[in-house]
Amino acid sequence: MPDNYMLNFDTRELPQEDDEYIVLGSGIAGLYTALAASRAGGSVTVLTKQTMMDTGTDKAQGGIAAALGDTDSPLLHREDTLVAGAGLCDAEAVAALVSEGPDRVRELIGLGAIFDCDSQGLCLTREGAHSRRRILHASGDATGAEIQRVLTGRVQEDNNIKVLENHYVVDLLVRENTCYGVLAYDRDRRSFRVFRGKVVVLATGGLGRLFEHNTNPEIATGDGIAIAFRAGAEVMDMEFIQSHPTVLNLPGAPRFLISEAVRGEGAYLRNCQGQRFMPRYHDLAELAPRDIVVRAILKEMAVTNSNIVYLDLTHLDPEVVRLRFPNITKTCAAYKLDITVDPIPVAPAAHYMMGGVKTNLVGETSVRGLYACGEVSCPGVHGANRLASNSLLDGLVFGGRIVEETRKFLKDYQPRRPEFACDWLLEPAGIDYAALRKELEVLMGDKVGPVRSGSGLKEALKFFDHWGYLFRHGVEDAGQMEVKNMLQVGEMVAEAALARRESRGGHYRVDYPDTRRRWQKHIIFRR
Repeated sequence: MPDNYMLNFDTRELPQEDDEYIVLGSGIAGLYTALAASRAGGSVTVLTKQTMMDTGTDKAQGGIAAALGDTDSPLLHREDTLVAGAGLCDAEAVAALVSEGPDRVRELIGLGAIFDCDSQGLCLTREGAHSRRRILHASGDATGAEIQRVLTGRVQEDNNIKVLENHYVVDLLVRENTCYGVLAYDRDRRSFRVFRGKVVVLATGGLGRLFEHNTNPEIATGDGIAIAFRAGAEVMDMEFIQSHPTVLNLPGAPRFLISEAVRGEGAYLRNCQGQRFMPRYHDLAELAPRDIVVRAILKEMAVTNSNIVYLDLTHLDPEVVRLRFPNITKTCAAYKLDITVDPIPVAPAAHYMMGGVKTNLVGETSVRGLYACGEVSCPGVHGANRLASNSLLDGLVFGGRIVEETRKFLKDYQPRRPEFACDWLLEPAGIDYAALRKELEVLMGDKVGPVRSGSGLKEALKFFDHWGYLFRHGVEDAGQMEVKNMLQVGEMVAEAALARRESRGGHYRVDYPDTRRRWQKHIIFRR
């Protein structure tokens, strides 16, 4: 079909490299999978579209959830995850996450990760919808950066792992539903290369950059979902986008995540009139599931005719606040905000993708040889609404499961070496892709954001229909590829949201505000 590739190419004319594992992405999911594969005796190439440190993992503040406390258990963690998931979690996937999670975290500590401790051992905090203190954190509010530091260092020391930065994966090379490798664009040399692998692992992260207001790094443009869909893989639960309730909303300041752990330590949400409002919406108040907190904030904004609410820490011990949240304290101070004295102006912003490339419990997609883990994947573990701090754990558990599964057959597997080509795409369209990207981001925020309507979603789909002709044209650079991927995944988000005529978890329709039993099912896309 004319839209299964991004550009015209012929693998016979391009340099080619072979490895057992081709891992796409350098966050926690990709790097942990690469390390696990290397320890199991595999050779690995990691491709990342910018530097190793340009990841969602590096920006994660709150922590990583695992049932390690004396009063906690995997069973309690499981129940909390299922409740937050609003009826759409896969129970077996959740069981795998919570039961294997503690060992994966201990392994992370063994690799050198330093989490905050006191005289009693690990410091565990609580976040929204958790019934126990089970969130490990590092340097107060820089957990992701610590995990990224450790995994990056270990990968760089490993002779079985080759990391190629600034390599943008253009498309998967798939024939007869089997993946044989990837076509990649070397952004430094401005040339194309082919990487063949017995196992290709998608660990490319999410798609938050589709939205004008988001908490995600620049790389989070949905590339992995788009290339998997073009290659024939099933994609599931695309309507479920989690907004983070508390993101700094201050004139002149970039959107900056204010960790859920702040509410876990006792901060209050107040409207612009100074009234604490969350107890009116949920028994858990500020620690309700994220989707409930987001909708409560949006309602308070509408009622008070304001575009912000406030996160108030002023009743907490100032020294404790500064010690527990040094990064947030420092960032806010740069904008003349003392969080021990001044309430923080916040608003929701796009944060996490619950859906993605559909996988089973060992990371297999519907395409042979293609696996996925982390935010790009959808094994059903998060359902309609991810439980706070389960995301980092997800990458560890299911990345490890991919390696356990593939080592069973890899030594005896000798894949074919088919060549691939595309010559049917028209010349590049010659439009302003930067302007189109900005228009797309605004549209997604306005029409496909945390509050949706049938009429707004239909307007969004008209936009995607209008630009559909671009998929008959080739592209000239990685920036144009990125925009086309954003168009592809954005359309799936809007189409799934229009199809789901109910409200559940991260999907809210003003014209269908109730959760409906007959919609306790999944929407799956496949070419």
